[in-house]
Amino acid sequence: MYVGKKVTRVDAFDKVNGRTRYTDDLCDKSAYIAKVLHSTIAHGRVVSIDTTEAEKIPGVVRVFTCFDVKEKHYFPTAGHPWSTDPSHQDVADRLVLTEEVKFYGDDIAAVVAENEVAASQAIRALKVTYEEYPFVLDVLESMKDGAPQIHKEYPNNILKHTTIRKGNYEEAIREPGLTKVEGWYTTPTVQHCHIENFICFAEMTGDRIKVVTSTQIPHIVRRVVGQALGVDWGNIQVIKPYIGGGFGNKQDVLYEPLCAWLCQQIGGHLVKLDVSREETFVSTRVRHAITNHIISWVRPDGTFAARKLEAFSDQGAYASHGHSIVAKGAGAFPQLYPCENVECDAYTVFTNKSVAGAMRGYGIPQAMWAVECHTEEVAAKMGMDPITFRRKNLMPVGYVDQFSKNELYSDTFNQCIDKGMQETDFLRKYEAYKNQTGDVRRGIGMAVFWYNTAVWPISLETSSCRMVLNQDGSFQVQLGETEIGQGADTAYTQMAADIVGVPLNMVHVVSCQDTDVTPFGTGAYASRQTYTAGFSIRQTGLLLKERILKYAQELTRMPAYNLDIADGKIIRKTDNRELMTLGELATEALYSLQHSEHLSAESTAQIKSNAYSFGCTFAEVEVDIPMCKVKLLDIVNVHDAGTIINPALAEAQVHGGMSMGIGFGLSEKLLYDAKTGRALNNNLLDYKMSTFMDHPRLRAFFVENPEPTSAFGTKALGEPPTCSIAPAIRNAVYQATGVFVNDAPVNPHNLFKRLREEKLV
Repeated sequence: MYVGKKVTRVDAFDKVNGRTRYTDDLCDKSAYIAKVLHSTIAHGRVVSIDTTEAEKIPGVVRVFTCFDVKEKHYFPTAGHPWSTDPSHQDVADRLVLTEEVKFYGDDIAAVVAENEVAASQAIRALKVTYEEYPFVLDVLESMKDGAPQIHKEYPNNILKHTTIRKGNYEEAIREPGLTKVEGWYTTPTVQHCHIENFICFAEMTGDRIKVVTSTQIPHIVRRVVGQALGVDWGNIQVIKPYIGGGFGNKQDVLYEPLCAWLCQQIGGHLVKLDVSREETFVSTRVRHAITNHIISWVRPDGTFAARKLEAFSDQGAYASHGHSIVAKGAGAFPQLYPCENVECDAYTVFTNKSVAGAMRGYGIPQAMWAVECHTEEVAAKMGMDPITFRRKNLMPVGYVDQFSKNELYSDTFNQCIDKGMQETDFLRKYEAYKNQTGDVRRGIGMAVFWYNTAVWPISLETSSCRMVLNQDGSFQVQLGETEIGQGADTAYTQMAADIVGVPLNMVHVVSCQDTDVTPFGTGAYASRQTYTAGFSIRQTGLLLKERILKYAQELTRMPAYNLDIADGKIIRKTDNRELMTLGELATEALYSLQHSEHLSAESTAQIKSNAYSFGCTFAEVEVDIPMCKVKLLDIVNVHDAGTIINPALAEAQVHGGMSMGIGFGLSEKLLYDAKTGRALNNNLLDYKMSTFMDHPRLRAFFVENPEPTSAFGTKALGEPPTCSIAPAIRNAVYQATGVFVNDAPVNPHNLFKRLREEKLV
């Protein structure tokens, strides 16, 4: 059995040796180069674009402006499964090029040229005349009467407002002896910073358009490109090679529609659109900045009597993933710490900023920042230590969410907390760091997190798998679920090998999806892939095995129920005798003059279950108070992700998520000029991403409670590692200084502000 073992990644040697081919490696040198002209105002209308000088530049093929988009096919960009029910469809508010500017960086024109130099020169030569409108960058200001209206169909710029009501909040807060704890908590706009910027290329054969793109969602890209161009979806072919990271940014359809449109406009010639780092920061997608307001009413024994949450999500200029991010965060609020009386109001609000979309954690890092910062404050106000308070209030074993039907089957939280305390020597350090004085102090803190696996029942969950037996007994595995650097192909190989009964080297996962041949799947997001693909892999593997053994019955004269496949050989179960190799059977099946058969299997699994993933982070810090600087000394993540398919891959996933969480907690923030709306630090020099030098040794541990609803006992691990890092660091800073920092990140600017307010500097 391979599930549960550390096996080498199936793509390891190719990646180390540089043989792996990414989108740019596959593009022919004959490609024309496309460049996009972005608006230099935050809100307004393009009055005219003078293309005269640009068109004179040698090598320029065509210049296209927003006024050349005659057929206005508005399309959605979110990487969500499509629905035939209009009420479940994403907002279609984008055009390939627009004259209605909604943020500094909007796409208003494009140049196609024979080379990059000519394309860049032509972009600089375009002269734009604007009609400027007032703009708004603050989410709370944007909701006010009289604020600049960004989309006329959404009054007060509110894309959506949803509520959760449990019990009777107003009645509950009248209970005698309650303590009220209230706070505001904010998280900033940040960017994914994947190594490979977005890139795609497109060409036509006849009426069909082929798009090769760095995406997490090839089948969804196919549909959206068809919608954007107004062509049948079957006339679009999308190919996804290996990609250099996405983290949710590439769970949006970014520039594939524009690239395909440009290709179409110039007669189908190959066109490549490669986005720079600066463009990636501003004109692709960012993480939602969310402002949370929480009120808790607490009984003397430390239990919650009533709680209220208001969450305001900064959507930026277009809908993209829209309300689903803050809605997920609001959904976590009454589940993580169940309370009988809860009110939640979640708002998604347009501003004239970069478009916010999916990013690793999908609203939960922002929600956990607010909830776990607030939880620490409640524990402090009640005079309880943070561990005891959490244990008293956390989701109990047997809890069932009435919407998702998720159930907590194991004592996960206590097991994870116990492990984290043990690995960090928490109790001793927590006592040692109390009541410190001096300029340099240490603190230790922790935070927990809640996470759902996949998207059912909010949206469709489906996975299709195809397995094809080769002449030598090996077989191909094709899935719509995508490898994006996380090691998914290796996990799929392990699962398929176990189900069919062959060595790992006899399983060949086809990593690069092609919508013309790859079975349908919705892609990489929602920490869904190992969980959902497990169903289709098991189902298809069993079908293939059944067909192999049925054929083996003809060759061995043994009934199929007495046969099995073990280590790539057909065996008789009654005495474990090896009867033939799978390769011998496969060759005979394909070339037999009596009964030739192509042995394959394909099936679709629609998944109508979900699963909880939980865990916690423990962080130890050193705070230099005069310098307003935080040094991270130690950090530990503990996860219950069910059965771990590959411990090495799991640990790598956690390390990567911890690194992102450290940046989110300590340094990252995309800044905007209040006078112009322009992003000020849209590059890797000025945007303070955490590096190896900012990390202590990253330590990951697992509590394995197999998930009963899962095909292989596994559940979400891709996104959870990011979720509780930032509040754990912040809570450690509180223990060191006695000061709560409620605005992320805990960088010198925010720390200085709070230390000065508390008169420590």
